Amino acid sequence: MALRTALWTVMTGAAQKAARALKRDFGEIEQLQVSQKGPSDFVSAADLRAERTLRTELQKARPKFGFLLEEGGEVKGEDGHHRWIIDPIDGTTNFLHGIPHFAISIGLEMDGEMIAGLIFNPIADEMYYAEKGKGAFLNDKRIRVSARASMIDSLIATGIPFHGRPGHKPFVKQLERVMGHVAGVRRMGAASLDLAYVAAGRCDGFWETGLQPWDIAAGILLVREAGGYITEIDGGKNVLGSGNVLAANPKLHKQFLDLLAGD
Repeated sequence: MALRTALWTVMTGAAQKAARALKRDFGEIEQLQVSQKGPSDFVSAADLRAERTLRTELQKARPKFGFLLEEGGEVKGEDGHHRWIIDPIDGTTNFLHGIPHFAISIGLEMDGEMIAGLIFNPIADEMYYAEKGKGAFLNDKRIRVSARASMIDSLIATGIPFHGRPGHKPFVKQLERVMGHVAGVRRMGAASLDLAYVAAGRCDGFWETGLQPWDIAAGILLVREAGGYITEIDGGKNVLGSGNVLAANPKLHKQFLDLLAGD
């Protein structure tokens, strides 16, 4: 049975309200206004509308909490301890190309620690949710990371640096190391869903560098509450701060860490 707490009600309600407009926009992509924030970095009217909805709904329920928003930046809260970390559309490039693999991501941080996370793919109607110490869920079902113990049997997700982002050559070296030791590598275009898939046991591991807090805040908690390990690629603990992420089940994490480290 899924978690049904007051926090769950607040977060799922906000996500579902934002998702209704997103689904309409997804059906009329050619009508959307799109602007470019940087090389290969786009923002659409749909992103902005979804972010406004999420902020409005969450602020109604928890008026003193702060925000870290992909489009709106940081908004200090009176509370001083809690902060919502929000990506209104993780996977904007997928969204703008009509690919139904994107998500709303909402994380709640308390004094620097993630205490709740939600990742919602509105097209697939898949709602991933976790609260610290209470487990991770997909819709009404408890989820756990996979039990695979060998890299050769594992399916690994990743993100590829695109135009305008550094790290192309190091990534190619990492990919070359990983390709020869796993059953498959997937690049699906939404880091939040990659982490959700690790939490649900669909993927056995995930790595990517240069991510933003809103890409990973919710996913960090989901993986941990599903029994997985998540660290920086060098094994460090400052995942949210560095944006360099390695997530896997407990049996594979050290193997994966060593494989990416190489010689």
